[in-house]
This record gives sequence, structure tokens and C-alpha cells, in this order.
Amino acid sequence: MEKINCEICAFKNPKATVTAIIIKNNKILLLKRNEEPFKGNWDLPGGYMQEDETPDQTLKREIKEELGIDDTKLTFIKTLPGNGQWKEYYYPILNHFFLTEIAGNIEINKENSEFQFVDLKSINVTDIAFDSNQKIIVELQKKFVFDMVRVKELVNQLDSSVVVDEQSLYKAILNGFIAKKYDGEKLIGLGWIFPRQTILRKQAVIEDMIVDQTYRGKGFGKEILLELIEWAKKEGIDTIELTSNPKRIAANELYKKSGFKLHPTNHYLYFCK
Repeated sequence: MEKINCEICAFKNPKATVTAIIIKNNKILLLKRNEEPFKGNWDLPGGYMQEDETPDQTLKREIKEELGIDDTKLTFIKTLPGNGQWKEYYYPILNHFFLTEIAGNIEINKENSEFQFVDLKSINVTDIAFDSNQKIIVELQKKFVFDMVRVKELVNQLDSSVVVDEQSLYKAILNGFIAKKYDGEKLIGLGWIFPRQTILRKQAVIEDMIVDQTYRGKGFGKEILLELIEWAKKEGIDTIELTSNPKRIAANELYKKSGFKLHPTNHYLYFCK
């Protein structure tokens, strides 16, 4: 290739990269790098975008190359700035992170020497290659660390027919906010709120509010509800909506005392599947 000398080459425009966040049972997939930079450090699957690729196309290609897997589902998380390195050169990057679901057996290529699923909460970020990856790990440790057994137990108290999907929990966090209540390290309650923009207003919906039956009547439900309301106010929400079974007497009384008004309307559900 002919060497090009131009002013634009001196601009520090970031290079685009993509990274997969693959989590199972609250353990995240890490790869041990077999190449410089950061040879021997743990890394997340991903790489650089090529010409004419979209971020999701790039990540699917990288997962095929690094893990030998074709079957993927991607949910965008966020972008984070960081720094890349090629030999002695350092440059800015913009890393696109995706929550990634995979199906199939992992077969790593020569870029990495081994892989492990590691407890998200136990990761020391200084062991992770690249600063943008370290940043996302810190965020995931704040938002995605859950005792999945307790989550399933709590949700089953709300609806015993429901099967809790781990990936749906993470997507719910990305689409809104989950308030959690603990007794020491034991998860005893949670509630989820998510925003939606209609033609008329910016709304939010509260769903899946539950307190462990052995902890009810102690004010934990009110604390969760107020935390969800506070989140909505900070997000500039105009109206908060929730529904509740009339048989849940204590819950309905809590909603009324917290300022919710009973709206005279029929509530219909249409199941697409």
C-alpha cells in the first residue's frame, strides 16, 4: 500500500471496536490472550470493525473466529471510550458492548490459549486487558451481580408458573431499573421499572414488585416502591403506571398510600405466542 502523508492522519479519531458480554449463571466468559498486547491477561471476546461492517456484524464475525460459534443473539449495552495498542503505537478507541447469547460448544482459535466462565463479582479488573473492558466490568459488577437462585425463589412467590430467564433479567436492567433489598447478603425483595414514550407523555411502568413472604409487613415493599419512584423522577417521567391483583390487599393499600390513584379502565392482555 502506498504511504499517505496528510493532515487528517494526525487527527486522534477513535477506532471502532466491539466486545461480547457473555454471562451464564452470573459468570462471565473470559479468554486468556495468546498475543500482544496484554499477552497472558484475561480479555473479553471481540475485536476491530472492518470497512463496511456494522457493529453487530463485526461481533458476529469475531465470535465465529474466536469461539467457533455461529448462533448468537445480541443486545446492545453501551459504548465506552478507551485506548488501543498496536506494537509501539497507542490510539483512542470507541468500544461497542453487547450482551451476547450463544448456542454451541466453544472452540477457541490461536488468538487465545484458554477460556473460563468466572464469577462476575470476583473479577479483579486489573487482570483484564484494555481499559474500556475494565470500565465495563466495573459497571457490570454494580448492576448485573445477582443471586439467581434467590431471584427465582422470589419471582415464584409472585407467580409459580413463571420460568425465570437469566438473560431476560439482564435485559430488564438495560431497559430500566431494578431496586433490590437485602438482609445482609440475602436478597429479600426487588422491583422493576421501565420507561416508555407514548404520543402523549413519557411514562414508566412498575412490574414484578415482590418481597419475600417471611419479610412482609416490615416496610421493605415501601422502600422498594419509593426507590422506583425516585428513579422515575430523576429520569423526567411524567406518569408511573402499575397493575396489581385485587387480592393483594396489602400491596394495593401501599400503592394508594404512596400516591397512586386507581384508574377506571379495562386492562387487556394479548398473548402473541
